[in-house]
Amino acid sequence: MNKEQIKNTFLAKFGGTDCKLYFAPGRINLIGEHTDYNGGFVFPGAVDKGVMAAVRPNETTHVVCYSIDLDETATFDISDTERPAASWARYVYGVVREMQDRDVAVGGFDLAFSGDVPLGAGMSSSAAMESCFGCALNDLFADGRISKWEIVLAGQATEHKYVGVNCGIMDQFASVFGEEGKLMRLDCNSREFEYFPFSPVGYKLFLINSKVKHELVGSPYNDRRRSCENVVATINEKFPEKTRQTLRDVSREELEAVKPFVSEEDFKRAHFVLGEKERVLAVSNALMAGDYETVGQKMYETHEGLSHDYEVSCEELDFLNDLARKRGVTGSRIMGGGFGGCTINLIKETDYDAFVAEATEKFAARYGHAPEVYPVVIGNGARRLE
Repeated sequence: MNKEQIKNTFLAKFGGTDCKLYFAPGRINLIGEHTDYNGGFVFPGAVDKGVMAAVRPNETTHVVCYSIDLDETATFDISDTERPAASWARYVYGVVREMQDRDVAVGGFDLAFSGDVPLGAGMSSSAAMESCFGCALNDLFADGRISKWEIVLAGQATEHKYVGVNCGIMDQFASVFGEEGKLMRLDCNSREFEYFPFSPVGYKLFLINSKVKHELVGSPYNDRRRSCENVVATINEKFPEKTRQTLRDVSREELEAVKPFVSEEDFKRAHFVLGEKERVLAVSNALMAGDYETVGQKMYETHEGLSHDYEVSCEELDFLNDLARKRGVTGSRIMGGGFGGCTINLIKETDYDAFVAEATEKFAARYGHAPEVYPVVIGNGARRLE
């Protein structure tokens, strides 16, 4: 939906003559998967798809949220200590509580929102919601005094406390800090980041959505985080001369030394994370040199690790990756938490049309439905729309 449609829907629902509009994007991540909560490096960028919300204070203590896409309404009081029953409304509630914890005097408000980030595709629709709502509450109730980093952390805390996903900070960071035409290399340990201009002349970046919806709440995602934490705890026990906070602080030699003392599953997952940390740095150097062939090679290596060591792939994603490799696509890998969603692909522009046609045809023949293809446009982060 565009700005006028969102505004008109809000006014039809809540009355009045005006409201304010806010937008926050989803994201892609070129490389660096499952490294954010391990203190490593990630390489995201905001996209031109996201969540748009119309908001207006209502001079009460009630928050009335309307999901345009679901045609559902949820209401809660700003003093409620119980999260709403509707899972989507918990994102609004969580951001309200987190902003209150940051001494923002949030009042009641009416909200209508819609998104064009494909749900379950690994493009972080949830972070787009959190960033959009955080941006709105900061503007309406805090005169913009809450920093971008605090909005990021409020979104992450919403996931942890009210949704049940122990995520890192990459998704919210990309949604808030994104800039048009730039990717960002974020050090998740120090929070230092650097913008990298991204305009791969002669190449095209695009997503193929398998339409296998993933759900990160619960054991699959959190189990992998626990595996990484188990390895760090074992290394700290065996080598107590220093304390390692995350796998970012672990060397390959230390990992090999504790191999007999951790499960095979935990070892493989930690092995992937250490390799991914190195791959992000290699891609940084390759981008600076304009070497997109190396970028693509590292993307394939990441997919291999995510599929076999971290075990977050699925048959459909492996099929798309195998097809890309056989057809000479420069790079391809799972993007996002895994268990479904998209592959992110880097291809020479001259090969794009033929590969997309072939991938669509062969995927549909194999799985009974066509995948969706999204060319990636790198856009700006969370903001109020004029």
